[in-house]
Amino acid sequence: MKSTRGRRVLPAVLAALSLALSGCVVVHGEREVLPAATPKEAAGALRTFTDAYNAADEAYDRSLDEDRVTGAFGAIDGARLKARHANHPDGNAAHEPLKLSDARYTIPAKAGWPRWFLADARGNKGGDARWMLVFVKEHAKEPWQAAYLTLLDPDDVPDFRKDEDGHAVPATAGDQLALPPSKLSEAYADYLGEGGDAFAQGPHTSVVREQRERNEKRPGLVRQFKDEALTKGDYAPLGLRTADGGALVFFATRHFERLTAAPGTEIPVQNEDVRALITGEVGQTLTMEYVSQQAVRVPRKGQAVFLSRVPGLTAARGE
Repeated sequence: MKSTRGRRVLPAVLAALSLALSGCVVVHGEREVLPAATPKEAAGALRTFTDAYNAADEAYDRSLDEDRVTGAFGAIDGARLKARHANHPDGNAAHEPLKLSDARYTIPAKAGWPRWFLADARGNKGGDARWMLVFVKEHAKEPWQAAYLTLLDPDDVPDFRKDEDGHAVPATAGDQLALPPSKLSEAYADYLGEGGDAFAQGPHTSVVREQRERNEKRPGLVRQFKDEALTKGDYAPLGLRTADGGALVFFATRHFERLTAAPGTEIPVQNEDVRALITGEVGQTLTMEYVSQQAVRVPRKGQAVFLSRVPGLTAARGE
């Protein structure tokens, strides 16, 4: 969160006079600590997103929701729609509209841009899971866009810390947490490659490393992995302080998987969505690029705990 800075007296006075003469009142969102959105605005953002998402899914047309998605979720879902459109140009014959109800909005108060908030709702898909969407906005004239979307078990949705005005509290670099939000992406990329104790064992940490080790040893096919942090722009991590003193943080990473076939061995590409995203010709190698979005609980001390991980293929190259 950006700190409030001092102002030069003369420009501030001139601005105030100008506003007074024009009859306008403007609150400088870049300086004041304000709620990111009103509950009505948040509800409108969720409704508009759902309408656009359903239209894009029904037509398999990424242009129908591209102004309502961004960041990790936008990259994953955009690639999904691109691949599905290539294989099903007439659209999604099995489309079932997403319906969200019982929506709750966790809206932090902060200074400056970007603004963001968390919406969680019950969906008609995913059983009892809560649909968790993080909406971001880079400036006043930009629409709200969903940067992260994941599903959580209701028991995993934490109680959030609130300030004296009832607004949520964003997690920042200065908080006393086991891992600062800004370091999570790099820490996870390092963990997948080298191991360590930053994250608790589980299906998204130790199990992933074990699966990679097994896959690397398959005869006739060499698998190599590379992991990168994603922290800039709409891929920036976003976190909220929880009532227990920790934080719930959403963050993104990029991953590469390179398959190299031994002479006389073919690389199997059976998935039609993968084939639709391949550029070049698959000969001896195939490199697949994934973007992954994560939700983790970060305590004040100890290991971060994964609640969700949603990877999606975004590109592939054959050589």
